[in-house]
Amino acid sequence: MTVIYEKRTYDVKVGEMQQIKQLYSTEGWPALSTGGFDNKLIGYFVSDTGNLHQLIHIWRFEHDADRRDFWARLFADESFMAFAKQIRPLIHAQNVQLMLAAPWGPHP
Repeated sequence: MTVIYEKRTYDVKVGEMQQIKQLYSTEGWPALSTGGFDNKLIGYFVSDTGNLHQLIHIWRFEHDADRRDFWARLFADESFMAFAKQIRPLIHAQNVQLMLAAPWGPHP
């Protein structure tokens, strides 16, 4: 079994991070946690150095079918999609990176 880690990086428009944080706190996170979609989440992060104005989240999936099923179910969730429609105009770009754990060291 190959565990897949997915890193999603959203470049937030300058000046919009506070609105992103507010929307995630009041609508995004409640939709994820109430819908049971938070069980694959490793964490959310906001950049503090380097490339600024970035929201980063990392997810853990057991295999590719698990990953694809998760995103299909999340994107079919009405509460989450209502939230997503609000944040899309605040995002400049998105990058999705799939990663495999190295055969040494700790893994989340």
